[in-house]
Amino acid sequence: MANLLSETIRRHKAGAAAGVYSVCSAHPLVLEAAIRQTLADGGYLLVEATSNQVDQFGGYTGMTPADFRDLVLELADRFGLERSRVLLGGDHLGPNRWRDRPAEEALALAEELVAAYVSAGYTKIHLDCSMSCAGDPEPPGDELVAARAARLLRVAEQAQSARVGRADCVYVIGTEVPVPGGAHETLERLTATPAAAARHTLERHRAAFADAGLEDVWPRVAALVVQPAVEFDHLQVIDYDRAGTRELLTVLEDEPHLVFEAHSTDYQTTAHLTELVEDHWAILKVGPGLTFALREALFALARIEDELLPADLRSNLVDVVDAVMLAEPGYWEGYYPGTAAEQKIARRYSYSDRLRYYWPHPEVAAAVERLMTNLSALDIPLPLVSQFLPEQFARVRAGELAATPHELAVDKVRDALRPYAAATAGAAWPGTDKEITEIPETSEAGEPVHV
Repeated sequence: MANLLSETIRRHKAGAAAGVYSVCSAHPLVLEAAIRQTLADGGYLLVEATSNQVDQFGGYTGMTPADFRDLVLELADRFGLERSRVLLGGDHLGPNRWRDRPAEEALALAEELVAAYVSAGYTKIHLDCSMSCAGDPEPPGDELVAARAARLLRVAEQAQSARVGRADCVYVIGTEVPVPGGAHETLERLTATPAAAARHTLERHRAAFADAGLEDVWPRVAALVVQPAVEFDHLQVIDYDRAGTRELLTVLEDEPHLVFEAHSTDYQTTAHLTELVEDHWAILKVGPGLTFALREALFALARIEDELLPADLRSNLVDVVDAVMLAEPGYWEGYYPGTAAEQKIARRYSYSDRLRYYWPHPEVAAAVERLMTNLSALDIPLPLVSQFLPEQFARVRAGELAATPHELAVDKVRDALRPYAAATAGAAWPGTDKEITEIPETSEAGEPVHV
């Protein structure tokens, strides 16, 4: 079985505008949308969990790496996507969750985190030790970051060998600004990572891997995370400007197996995403933009519900969400400055979408379930679909989409995925540009093939 991600990168390095988008969300409706988009595109699906979402203790989703793997694969099975077409990755694996602790304690927990991901079958591993722990210098510096990454690399290799008798994970190194979780401040402007800084990151990691006796792993380092100067905060999006990355692109000239990985590409246009792929950001990460689209869909359905049902029967989803966020502000209050009125708008509508942390909350989940149950029992009048979900209305009128709350919500999320599919040519299979010519076998265990 060909290494799908490595083959995409090989094609990219050979001159094709080949790429893949990475879905960074744990919400089941988002994952369903990604699976169904993949089936429509005829490619493979890369899904990644971040160290904030999923860790050995459950993360904010309550899921361990094995739990999240099972969720993704069960959804793939349900909708008919072969497990061999699902690649699992771990994002920002390192001491981020425990950076308020002394370095040794944080790194020991990070080792457990990496081992849990790799042992559960994740084979695209982002080693991110860029954050300072308690007592560390600020910033920690490339040498310390690389040495710690090498320490976690050894754990990953050992866990992979123990699991399948060989070590063949692929790795991503480097990080972007801001830190995992999103920007804390209003952004003014961004500058792409200087070429010299990117080269130094590569050199330090290469040297640290060699010092740890892991130089043979270097060809499996698939991507370097750098800042292409794309980002979003709660009110604005900074679009890609390829004129600012010309010097940075030269960093990859002598790296036959390396591409760039772009984080925070959410809300970029199809044209900008296409330019990113052409400029060697062959892996495009998207997360908050997908739950933002889901929130748009659910809030639109709540408006439809308001029109159709008396007050005592409604889910009151928007009010429930806001009440829970006010009662438990830990996930948003440090991100949304301003007056009470400005914070209310940000809580509900921010590009940063801190609301995504609250969907698993029991009260919010119960309101969503009531909303979907209420509307599923009704024939939604098409003029209301047109009013609140016009893109979906057009597909309903064309006979391409059912006017049910579930289908409307999933299709709205797919609208956020379609630009990525267009920019990456649908993560085409090896040896093709757009179409599948042969579907590979799953492993004997029925698990995802190794990337």
